[in-house]
Amino acid sequence: MARAAGRPGTGQEPPDEGATAGGAASGESGTRVPVPGGRPQHSLSGLSLRDLEYAVTVAELRHFGRAAERCGVSQPALSEQVRKLEALLGTPLFERGSRGVAPTPAGEALLAQARQVIREARGLLEMAGGRAGVLAGPLRLGVIATLGPYYVPGLLRDVRQRFPALHLRLQEARTVELLDALAAGTLDLALVALPAPAPGLVGEALFFEPFQLACPADDPLLARPLPRLEDLPEQRLLLLEEGHCLREQALSLCRRPAGSGAADGRFATSLEMLRHMIAAGEGYSLLPLLARREGGALDGLVAWRDLESPEVGRTVGLVWRATDPRGPLFRDLTAFLRDHNPEGTRPVQQAG
Repeated sequence: MARAAGRPGTGQEPPDEGATAGGAASGESGTRVPVPGGRPQHSLSGLSLRDLEYAVTVAELRHFGRAAERCGVSQPALSEQVRKLEALLGTPLFERGSRGVAPTPAGEALLAQARQVIREARGLLEMAGGRAGVLAGPLRLGVIATLGPYYVPGLLRDVRQRFPALHLRLQEARTVELLDALAAGTLDLALVALPAPAPGLVGEALFFEPFQLACPADDPLLARPLPRLEDLPEQRLLLLEEGHCLREQALSLCRRPAGSGAADGRFATSLEMLRHMIAAGEGYSLLPLLARREGGALDGLVAWRDLESPEVGRTVGLVWRATDPRGPLFRDLTAFLRDHNPEGTRPVQQAG
């Protein structure tokens, strides 16, 4: 008989039709998962990396249904494997309640170790793949949102020609989210603005990208051929919302406190919306050079100017885990990308 679906919205497992008072597992509210003999079995034959990944995904999403969807299996199949893992370990990993799913105190510690086991297993595969001395197979690359749409298209063309056996898996997020994913082992590389300090990570600079003044086409700021930062009016500076490193860079360059914001409390959620706000005449901003290539529909509404100081900008680089055995190959990739820097950027040696 097919299993019933879990309780909608709670993330609970479907009940086990074979449950008895003597001890089969149940996903019902508040029920703990019994284990044979109450002691862990020490044979590794029953320990599956797949089951560890299932449990870690449940812990991350706090929901059996969404975890099953991410893992590409049915919820009953995932739930059954998690129960088998709990039986093997001799303790419940999760508390199943009416409010959803949460790791038990013992489960928290065991799941942390499971994450480490998964990272080490991936490292084993990565080490084996790297022994051939070439980048090949899947490579999970994260990119900050203020860089991806403007740099990645050209990068893809160059990389696919140079590394035909490499299969990129792209992800866009903010810097802190990418660094967290690197540390957790769910990303291999990240393209971010340097420095991006985080324990256990290393980075290599690719290029220096200048910032330009972007303002309404009839703005008085255009009276100077090379505007200076000190001439820019504080109250008209438009910013991205908090969490974007570009926002903090703009505030720092304009000598404003990190907590500063627009006078009306409005921020853009993306560079494209920021450009639209400028085109509407709301103010000005400092935008990366590569972003200028897009937005042709706003020609005549937005004007761009180089700034007086050529050192206003950001250094873009690749970051990865220091323990990744493919480090030498990542440095080879860095060298290749440096040889194919986007037009208008500068080699890092000239970034000052």
